[in-house]
Amino acid sequence: MQISQLQINLVNKQIQALTKAGSFYGKKLAEAGIERIETAEDFEKLPFSEKSDLRDAYPLGLMTAPEEDIVRIHSSSGTTGLPVIIPYTAKDVDDWAIMFARCYEYAGITKKDRIQITPGYGLWTAGIGFQNGAEKLGAMVIPMGPGNTEKQLQMMQDMGSTVLCSTSSYALLLSEEIEKRGLKSKIKLKKGVIGSERWSDKMRQTISESLGIELYDIYGLTEIYGPGIGINCQYNTGMHYWDDYLYIEIIDPVTLKPVPDGEMGEIVITTLVKEGAPLIRYRTHDLSKIIPGECPCGSKHPRLGTIMGRTDDMMKIKGVNVFPSQIEEILQGFPEVSSEYQIRISHLDGKDTMRIYVETNGHIDFLDLAKRIATKVKSVIGFTPLVKVVENGLLPRSEKKTKRVIDERYD
Repeated sequence: MQISQLQINLVNKQIQALTKAGSFYGKKLAEAGIERIETAEDFEKLPFSEKSDLRDAYPLGLMTAPEEDIVRIHSSSGTTGLPVIIPYTAKDVDDWAIMFARCYEYAGITKKDRIQITPGYGLWTAGIGFQNGAEKLGAMVIPMGPGNTEKQLQMMQDMGSTVLCSTSSYALLLSEEIEKRGLKSKIKLKKGVIGSERWSDKMRQTISESLGIELYDIYGLTEIYGPGIGINCQYNTGMHYWDDYLYIEIIDPVTLKPVPDGEMGEIVITTLVKEGAPLIRYRTHDLSKIIPGECPCGSKHPRLGTIMGRTDDMMKIKGVNVFPSQIEEILQGFPEVSSEYQIRISHLDGKDTMRIYVETNGHIDFLDLAKRIATKVKSVIGFTPLVKVVENGLLPRSEKKTKRVIDERYD
């Protein structure tokens, strides 16, 4: 997707605002001698921005609009260092709600729906993002927030919730609880809007069949508004994203050059109209591709493919580069295992060891299954892992995101 003239004009407004505010990016532009751009080639000369730049700007160094125009801040979790603080103007908050309401509409959700929101509120963008979008749409919001599964299920029944908003991990946990308690006939859910973590086709199928609902992938990140910047439609041919608010490129994470549409690479996002903390060429480290051509739904908004993982998800084991998505793909070839798995990497007796834990029902020969999985992993990746098979439900479930890769080498 090449940048359009309209998008170039909007980028130039962002360049002016960033330069005037003297933010980290304004300084980068000054160093590069760039005051404006005219062409797509000029755009590709603009410097990238990284999460480390945003951390260095803590607490309010990203603020580009005057302070009296800032109405809210949100923040990343800060689990790997200083949190990133993102300031929002009233227009930013409204733009985000408009984008999110559009997501709901693309999922076929209307103001007659009752939307149960389970992601967290507070500094995190999820809960309030789901809520603002639903209110902009005009639907009834049931703002539960995270946890308290007992209360979630009670409200789901009493309020007749028709839409569940959650992480895939929590949707799985709820579906298992509903099945266990025999509540399926009392639940009126029709759709699930799922975000915040990558999930496998097998997990999607498990949740969809267990709850009898249609599932929609929502995309977003705290640095770029939050969830709601893209969603798949009923045809499920990729996630439409809102190119009137964002310009998305896919780059080769090594050469940093744009790759052709249809080719996998790293998502890089430029905000076109954001006021509080605009970002230009922000490297998300999420891996995906632009899907060429038109969607059967007729929407002119371009599409991103499934998020395949992150550039920093890569594990180096015995000199081999391994992505969790590769293991996931292998496990999908074994219909007898559930969608849940866990990878543990440790360093024992001078060498790296990978253990893969998978779940299955009690009627399968655990040793035979472990052997078959280990053989398949060896044929694809080049070394043999230790595979441990456990009964369904024994691997941890989460009300937030499930940690599926645990690297004990650095503990």
